[in-house]
Amino acid sequence: MKSLNLHSSLLLHLFLVFFSFIGCSQKNKPTPPFSSSLIKGADISWITEMESAGKKFYTTSGVEKDPVLLMKELGMNAIRLRVWVNPADGWNGLQDVIQKALRVKQAGLKLLLDFHYSDSWADPGKQTPPAAWASLNVSAMADSVRAHTTRVVSTLVLRGVTPDWIQIGNETNDGMLWPLGKASTQMANYATFFKAGYEAVKQIDSSIKVIVHISNGFDNNLFRWNLDGLRQHGARWDIVGLSLYPSVTDWNNTVLQCKNNMLDLIARYQTPVMICEVGMPWDQPDAAYSMLKEVQTQLIALPSQMGLGLFYWEPQCYANWKGYTLGAFDNAGRPTRAMSAFQ
Repeated sequence: MKSLNLHSSLLLHLFLVFFSFIGCSQKNKPTPPFSSSLIKGADISWITEMESAGKKFYTTSGVEKDPVLLMKELGMNAIRLRVWVNPADGWNGLQDVIQKALRVKQAGLKLLLDFHYSDSWADPGKQTPPAAWASLNVSAMADSVRAHTTRVVSTLVLRGVTPDWIQIGNETNDGMLWPLGKASTQMANYATFFKAGYEAVKQIDSSIKVIVHISNGFDNNLFRWNLDGLRQHGARWDIVGLSLYPSVTDWNNTVLQCKNNMLDLIARYQTPVMICEVGMPWDQPDAAYSMLKEVQTQLIALPSQMGLGLFYWEPQCYANWKGYTLGAFDNAGRPTRAMSAFQ
């Protein structure tokens, strides 16, 4: 009986050791790469205007396809759409945005809304308030930011489209809604306007992530100056967004500088980063492909999965549409090799 008990104990011990080993093996098993959850998107805000002008979009094999569905087929899982307040021709206004956003939702893609707080383009060189807001003081301007943001977002939500991310301003290197919100002279006002947009979003749905978006993604001094100023005046954000348009000849160095900037931003502000705009000349598809692959590699390598993803800016543009040459389609309306970087 003693021998039998000893034998049973030995078997039990071996059994426990074996399954402990299996358990440890499972624990020590490397985690799968983050690339599967990387946001791979495109800003295709021009599509309705292009379609109205008769432009068509094709697969690499020449089959005509809806541009939103084509982006999905090319590996995109998100779309970015810009929002203007009262555009003269209606493009990028609320009704145009609604129609595009519904198409994005129907395709099963995520949505990033990019508020310009202008009737037209807002970027590092110009941040012109909407004409209807031109004579407003700081308090009334902040109220207008809040009301416009609320109107657009709540309208989309009522239509069944809740954005995943929202930018409060576009490339606000020196603030927004000039001259009142020019950061180099009125940092407090810039923060006030940003906070108004942030609060409007969070009051509708606190799960929507708010982005502060700055261009020149390689310029760490610019980002520190801007974000430190916002933070000192009580502004909050969920994600830091960057623009990155490297040259064909020096893209490696630019991407390296961007990586170092992102590492610093993550450490300094404890928030994730996202490249909200990226592009390269359409007729340099091999360089663009290599650059996009490297950018994705660097995003994936950032600590704690803090590199969320990237959006190509208007890749579907072709044949010198609006004079824009940094798309990723050829003159026949087909994707170049650059778009293969997202697959």
